[in-house]
Amino acid sequence: MTERRTVLILGGTGEARALAARLLDDPAAPTVITSLAGRVQRPRLPRGQVRIGGFGGFEGLRDYLADTGIDAVVDATHPFAARITANAVAAAGQAGVPLLRLRRPPWTPGPADRWTTVPDITAAAAAVADRGGRVFLTTGRQDVGAFADIDDAWFLIRVVDPPTVRLPARHRILSSRGPYEPAGERALLAEHGITVLVTKNSGGELTRAKLAAAAEAGVEVIMVARPAEPAGLRAVDRVEAAVAWALDPG
Repeated sequence: MTERRTVLILGGTGEARALAARLLDDPAAPTVITSLAGRVQRPRLPRGQVRIGGFGGFEGLRDYLADTGIDAVVDATHPFAARITANAVAAAGQAGVPLLRLRRPPWTPGPADRWTTVPDITAAAAAVADRGGRVFLTTGRQDVGAFADIDDAWFLIRVVDPPTVRLPARHRILSSRGPYEPAGERALLAEHGITVLVTKNSGGELTRAKLAAAAEAGVEVIMVARPAEPAGLRAVDRVEAAVAWALDPG
């Protein structure tokens, strides 16, 4: 009998959950282990085995790959999880384990969108400081502190878990988890008189509705561009392609 292979998915995204489910439904299903960083208090759990918590840098991940006998790694983490991706590339390279990056396509502006694209969260905060107004901040709880010193704006801060960093003086916390619908997003912008939306270019359908609502309302979007990923990284943007590779990484 052929020994079953073991695939490690670096997860935390909808694509990672879909990949785990698709692999486990395949007749040639490998052993699937999904690793979650543990940054969300109540994460949506995928099918298959799950481990929660960091590895301790790329050395810890490298050792885990060797000790666990991992045959292939799919990095399906968030497009802004740059450190995890860099660690995965280094660890898999040293361990001699094939690695694939599964990353969703970024959003692109349409004719009705009013986007100002900035390179990072610091630049986004500077753009908000220049504009003031009523800001819908959807960049995640770890980035809220970058806006803490802005006094000339009011913030509606939408997060899954409460922020643990210093907050802007004028704000309201909205604890919520997607997916979101256009009608609800339109109502939210109108209710709070939002003039600026700040978000990261995460891509995907889960939170796209806010962009459609902003375009319809004429709200400017401060869009944080994705961080660069290691050169030469093999990547796909569809779950189906990641399934095919994980079953036969070559």
